[in-house]
Amino acid sequence: MFTGIIEEIGTIQGIRFVHEGAAITISAGKILRGLKIGDSVAVNGVCLTATSVEAGAFACDISAETLRLSSFKQAKQGYRVNLERSLQLGGRLGGHIVLGHVDGVGSLLAKIPSGEGFEISFSFPKELERYLVYKGSIAVNGVSLTIASLEKGSFSVAAIPLTLEETNLVQLNIGDPVNLEVDILGKYFERFFQLGISKNEKADSRISAEYLQSQGF
Repeated sequence: MFTGIIEEIGTIQGIRFVHEGAAITISAGKILRGLKIGDSVAVNGVCLTATSVEAGAFACDISAETLRLSSFKQAKQGYRVNLERSLQLGGRLGGHIVLGHVDGVGSLLAKIPSGEGFEISFSFPKELERYLVYKGSIAVNGVSLTIASLEKGSFSVAAIPLTLEETNLVQLNIGDPVNLEVDILGKYFERFFQLGISKNEKADSRISAEYLQSQGF
């Protein structure tokens, strides 16, 4: 589990595509302190497992599924990536609950100066629309952000100077792909809604629009 508060920006030293997956090596500094083989690291919002840890770098394997669902299929040597170690029990949850399980890939649409920061707009896959809400949380390349505006097929966030300094968002160009993870609470609620709240398995015990209306919602 992660918080979406990026610890540092790393650089892809090398990426090798093998057996429909990939092996990636990333140079880093801060996050290597205490990092062990088997530990989880969010790399551009994707939860990966460290397979080796050396002086100045760590390596991870990327499964075929992860490669298919994330922007890693377009990654190259020299790309800069957002890094975050998994949340320690007892630590502050400064962002929101981020699992590192990418839900889809969007792209940068616009980056407009706003005060000292930027208003940044991204596209998103249609299937994620139902999980996005105004002022709700979303992780973009692993960065915990708040949706400032929501349009058909796109959303915008307000990025403060600190966010731009500590992440790779400022380096994005129009059209660049980004990994998106929606708020897990929305997905749990959707599943809860689908299955119903009663232990009674009869079809008429499930939540419906009519039931909610009768309860005053």
